[in-house]
Amino acid sequence: MENYIVSARKYRPGTFASVVGQDAITSTLQNSVRTNHLAHAYLFCGPRGVGKTTCARIFAKAINCKDLTPETEACNICDSCVSFNENRSFNIHELDAASNNSVDDIRNLTDQVRIPPQVGKYSVYIIDEVHMLSAQAFNAFLKTLEEPPAHAVFIMATTEKQKIIPTILSRCQIFDFHRISIDDIISYLEHVAKNENIEAEPEALTIIAQKADGALRDALSIFDQLVSFGGNNITYENTLENLNVLDYDFYFRLTNAFLEGRITDSLLIFNEILNNGFDSHYFISGLNRHFRDILVCKDHSTLQLLEVGAGIRERYKEMADTCSTGFLSDALKITENCDISFKSSSNQRLHVELALLNLCRITGLPLDNEAVGAEEQQTEDHPVIEKKTEKKKEVPEKGDTVDKAEESAKTDMEEDIVTLDTTETVTDEQKPADKENKKETVTNKDVIAKEKTVDGPGMTFSVKETLQASRTRRDEGQEQEDEPGKIKEEPEVAAKGEEKFTQDELEEKWKVYAEQIKEPYPRMYSTMSSQMPVLKENYFIEVKMNNFSQETEFAREIKQGLLNFLKKELQNAKIKIGTVIVSEVKKGKKPYTQEEKYQYLNKKNPNLDKLRQQFNLDFE
Repeated sequence: MENYIVSARKYRPGTFASVVGQDAITSTLQNSVRTNHLAHAYLFCGPRGVGKTTCARIFAKAINCKDLTPETEACNICDSCVSFNENRSFNIHELDAASNNSVDDIRNLTDQVRIPPQVGKYSVYIIDEVHMLSAQAFNAFLKTLEEPPAHAVFIMATTEKQKIIPTILSRCQIFDFHRISIDDIISYLEHVAKNENIEAEPEALTIIAQKADGALRDALSIFDQLVSFGGNNITYENTLENLNVLDYDFYFRLTNAFLEGRITDSLLIFNEILNNGFDSHYFISGLNRHFRDILVCKDHSTLQLLEVGAGIRERYKEMADTCSTGFLSDALKITENCDISFKSSSNQRLHVELALLNLCRITGLPLDNEAVGAEEQQTEDHPVIEKKTEKKKEVPEKGDTVDKAEESAKTDMEEDIVTLDTTETVTDEQKPADKENKKETVTNKDVIAKEKTVDGPGMTFSVKETLQASRTRRDEGQEQEDEPGKIKEEPEVAAKGEEKFTQDELEEKWKVYAEQIKEPYPRMYSTMSSQMPVLKENYFIEVKMNNFSQETEFAREIKQGLLNFLKKELQNAKIKIGTVIVSEVKKGKKPYTQEEKYQYLNKKNPNLDKLRQQFNLDFE
């Protein structure tokens, strides 16, 4: 029976050209051999499984070769190369510093260095895991390392360069090996699978490369494990099952549930993940990475940062088109906070489930359990429009004055008045003349303001045209459900006029509208009260926001209604409103979010943070 050799040993590179993912280092070593510019000490640093010891052996073999190839590779024919290949070379010595880390071991090495090589030109000493040497051993090695014999070359390898004393580092040429990329590992695994007549799905090899975390040796070991598990056919499902990796499909299903506000489905999917044996902390960290990958796909220039297979990359592209940048930003904050405070939570499952609930609330859509009974509560939650019998309106003659036109418009407004329920503020001019007429229930997103068009300067709002257009859309079946994560804005009303106004007049109307939304939108009332607008050129109004969440809520709740109100009251149809997020909370500005309030109080009293940690408190 033939002895089995693991792939990590069987396919270990034997030439500079076969080293994977370290082109800059191998090119430098080849040039030094070609030009005979050899240093007396080298230090190879980097994570495990990236080729440090392998490159040390190839380099040691090349500098003793008597007949190098034109590509500066060892010939494998001369006596030095043959003895090295048969593991009987007396010129190349390997020392494991993990088990030979005392002063006596270094003293023996120093005595051995004095002996010149029997065959070849150099005696090469490869010291692996050199950081394991004791401080006394390092000091004993200093003199020999600084002034070795002309025939001695030291090649040291380590995974923890920071543990090596600076006096050693200053005497060496240092080469930093980096982690091998996902694509390079996949290509090498495909090469191995082809030579071994093994069928492997590209998605399965991608999972192996990700699991290896940049170490080719680990990837080959996992490859052998899967071959033992599934024979000569490595599938994506077998790889997930054997390596206990969470399938991407779970994350995509959860993202769709978050966008649609389906909290029940989110909790059920999370329970399914737990039943499959996955840890909650592993899940939440993977979900955080999932949102990061979607954000990376929003721009084609950053697609190279996504380390997944081609099939999974296409799914990420489709999901990136569905998710807004604001949604992904808020989702990353929620998952990151959950990940940070996971270990300190007393009920870790509930801690994750609360994060899922917050993710479902990002889009602002009603949750699935909130939709139950919504029709029964409609008359309590939404304003009611009281309709009057439509009468023929008198249009002012061309020669009428502005006062007469406004008086006529006011009379017509009283005929088509809008009455609100107890949740809305109604002025005396807006009270209905006849309360016995039928009432029609509308949603909050229907138009409440009205417009009356008259000849002459100024402009008001007409409710008939707006309501008629709304009914026409409903009759024709043109109203569609909102896209997930997309804010449905209030329709912009037609406006006329271009009256000039001042900053003071703007602030006065701003405060009036803030009072009108005080009860239905208390958070927006607080925002408008604390943030006065700034009038720019061309009637552009700039509104400052403290953060993205505040800006999103402003756009969703009141922006269009505020714009319509200002156009009417200031008699200017060219008014535009824009928001700008202040990057830092200025001194004296009122904190908005719970975290900002906590940070504000913590600056005043640092003991507050100790109290929070002692009693395991949260912001909310």
